[in-house]
Amino acid sequence: MSAPQHLRISLDGACATVTLARPERRNAFDDEVIAELTSAFARLGGRADVRAIVLAAEGPAFCAGADLNWMRRMAGYSRDENLADAARLAEMLRTIDTCPKPTVARIQGDVYAGGLGLVAACDIAVAVPTAGFCLSEVRLGLIPATIGPYVIRAIGARAARRYFLTAERFDATEAWRIGLVHAIAAADALDAQVRGLVHALTGAGPAAVRACKALVRELAGRPIDD
Repeated sequence: MSAPQHLRISLDGACATVTLARPERRNAFDDEVIAELTSAFARLGGRADVRAIVLAAEGPAFCAGADLNWMRRMAGYSRDENLADAARLAEMLRTIDTCPKPTVARIQGDVYAGGLGLVAACDIAVAVPTAGFCLSEVRLGLIPATIGPYVIRAIGARAARRYFLTAERFDATEAWRIGLVHAIAAADALDAQVRGLVHALTGAGPAAVRACKALVRELAGRPIDD
């Protein structure tokens, strides 16, 4: 398999880091990035020597969502071609969400549109206080459909009604308040915060961690019965 062109993948002990490496495009994703992320998380999720995965990014932005050039190409696609593209995006998010290894989003900059789907699909998210967040789709006459289930699960229906509809930019404190991120760390303390989480994750029983992830997916939102 050829090396990814838009990602950097590194291994430090039992932790793998997948880094979005398109800073000149604000780490926006297109069909190639989607394929590379899907493959990376599938492969790393299946490796016995990997016990945690960090999703990071280069440059000032974490992820600006879908690449505008890709979206312009999609405008000329047929309905079936658009559905196929949406299915590949859905597969990427599902692969991250259901990865058997715990995942941590290291958010060093702004997150827009589909980038919030990446954050919401990870198990844990840590952001710098200067990071801005925006579900900007309605400004382009679009809706956050494919990322919707993950973002709504993370922030709840009430917050989703506001931010899906208004496309307001909100800061890291608000992202923490509504549940999109779990912690805020100063830029010079971000890596230490992430290392602490990775230490906790890799210090737990790998089978138990895998089972806990499955347990949460199975039980979340279900009524408590016998």
